[in-house]
Amino acid sequence: MAIIAIVVIIPLSSIVVYETNSNQQIASIDNLKLQVISSFNPLHEFSQEIGQEKIDVTLLVPVGVEPHDWEPTIKDVQQMQKSDLIIINGIGFENWVDNLDEKNYQGTIVDTSVGILANNFDEKNTNDSTDPHIWLNPVYAKIQVQNIALAFSNSDPENGKFYHTNAAKYIEKLNLLDSKIRNELSDCNRDFIYFHNAFSYFADEYDLNQHTIIPSNNSHGEVTAKTLENVISTAKKLNIKVIFSEENASTRTSEIIANEIGGKVLILSPLEVVSDGTYISKMTENLENLKEALC
Repeated sequence: MAIIAIVVIIPLSSIVVYETNSNQQIASIDNLKLQVISSFNPLHEFSQEIGQEKIDVTLLVPVGVEPHDWEPTIKDVQQMQKSDLIIINGIGFENWVDNLDEKNYQGTIVDTSVGILANNFDEKNTNDSTDPHIWLNPVYAKIQVQNIALAFSNSDPENGKFYHTNAAKYIEKLNLLDSKIRNELSDCNRDFIYFHNAFSYFADEYDLNQHTIIPSNNSHGEVTAKTLENVISTAKKLNIKVIFSEENASTRTSEIIANEIGGKVLILSPLEVVSDGTYISKMTENLENLKEALC
C-alpha cells in the first residue's frame, strides 16, 4: 500500500507543482506586458493594431460618451496611476491630462500630436481657438500611429521591431485610404457644410472648404437665428444641397437648414464616440457621403 501511495502521490504532486509554476509563469508574462491606457476610440484602435498581444490596453472614455464631455473619476485616476503609458491626442483635447502631473503620475504620457502643426482660428469667431481633430486626416493619423509605435518601442525595446512592423502594416492601410479619398474627391465640388468645426484638417488635406453651422471645435455651441440665416445664405450662394450632421448628435438643426434649401441631411462621423466599425470603415463611410454631396 505504501508503494502504491508513493506511485500515485508523486505524479500528482508533480502535476500540482508544474501547474503552480505554469500559472506563475503565465502571471509573470502578463505582468511583463505594457499596461496602456488610450484616451479615446481612434487612439485605442491604433494602440491595439500596434501592440496586439504584447500590451494590455484599456479605453478610458466609456462607450457612448463624448470625449469633450468626459472627466476622470477617482477610479479612473487610480487606474491611470497603474499604467505604463497613457496615449493622448494632444492639442488640448484631453483637458484633464495636466492634473496627472499634480497627482505625481510615474508613467509616460504619449502626445500623438507631436510633429503635427495645429490649426488655429480667430478666437473672436470660435469658442476654441485650436482644432484638435487631427485623427480625421489620415495623413496625420499615420503620424499618430508612428508616435505610438515609438513610445511602445522606447518602453519595451525587446519588442521594438514587433511594434514598428505592426505600425508599418497599418500605415499601408492608411496610405490606401488616403489615396482613395484623394482620387475619388479630386474632380468634385469643394464646399460642404458640417455641424461644427471638426473637419478642418481633412478639408485642408483634400483641398475642400468646410463651412460650419456652429463656429466651434466643440459640438455643443449655441445655434442662434442669425446663425441659421447665415448658413442658409451660404448654402444657397454655393448651391449646396446637402447639410452634414454629426453621428450620435441630434439632426434637428441640420434638418431645418436642409428644408429651407430644398436639400437633405447626411452624416459625417468624427469617430469620437465608440460605435460599430473600424477607423478605416468609418472614414470610408464618410467618403461615400461626401461623394454623394460633392460629386
